[in-house]
Amino acid sequence: MKKQPQMTEQTRQNLIDAFWSLYCEKRIEKITVREITTKAGYNRGTFYEYFIDVYDVLEQIEESLLPHPDKLPPIHPDTPAKDGFSFDEFFTMFERHSKYYTVLLGDHGDPAFQRKMKNSIKPKLKASLIAQGAKDDFQLEYLLEYNISALCGILSYWFASEEKPDAQAFLKLMMEIAEQGTRRKIEQLCHTE
Repeated sequence: MKKQPQMTEQTRQNLIDAFWSLYCEKRIEKITVREITTKAGYNRGTFYEYFIDVYDVLEQIEESLLPHPDKLPPIHPDTPAKDGFSFDEFFTMFERHSKYYTVLLGDHGDPAFQRKMKNSIKPKLKASLIAQGAKDDFQLEYLLEYNISALCGILSYWFASEEKPDAQAFLKLMMEIAEQGTRRKIEQLCHTE
């Protein structure tokens, strides 16, 4: 007797949800398969139909969240940001899975996830900048690392903050920082009456 695909996917998702609720509370080394299956209402055998171990659950979640090049928003020279990167589209992509990104990129998340995230974004952004005439050298690499790190950090901070500006004000600030640089934005803040 074959399992129905919807039931199979729902079972898998229930196990992921049970794992995630535990992962939000404690480190992965402290999570057991028994805890996950008890929380989800399944037996250990069911867990092993979908996952190798608790680390595999995390790996599968992370893999599903990484923005693969074909799923990234378009990067064009004529977008509002000078580097051709559309913050609002990236923000929308991040917002869709914010409950995961906020934890994974946060203080108690997986340190390797930020690196995976950067490595999934960097090639498309790099190719776009090279197509616009940027020289493929160490300066480009460091500029990309700086900007992508800042983007991941600021998005994580916004989603984790209890008191935060609305999304439009946040995106406006990100655009201003991208266009003017941090030094100019700080000067503006210091000279505001």
